[in-house]
Amino acid sequence: MATQFDIEEEVDLLTVEVTLYKLVVFNDDFNTFDHVILTLCDVCGHTPEQAEQCATIIHFKGKCTVKTGEWEKMAHMRNKICDAGISAEVME
Repeated sequence: MATQFDIEEEVDLLTVEVTLYKLVVFNDDFNTFDHVILTLCDVCGHTPEQAEQCATIIHFKGKCTVKTGEWEKMAHMRNKICDAGISAEVME
């Protein structure tokens, strides 16, 4: 004869809120598509297709969110993109 046991377990959950920040790249009149695409691939880990799509949006819309994540990582990527001569900002 099988018996059934009800087991109650109290679990404390740790909730961590993480704010995601946007890395936004802006259009300019002097960087080439190829330079922007290569930089996005190198800095953000984009595939060439992703980087090309972002470059097209940047060109036609004036800006594009190219990555989202935690502040430290986005700030580091922003610095590398700016070091490449491309205008970028981290936004909430």
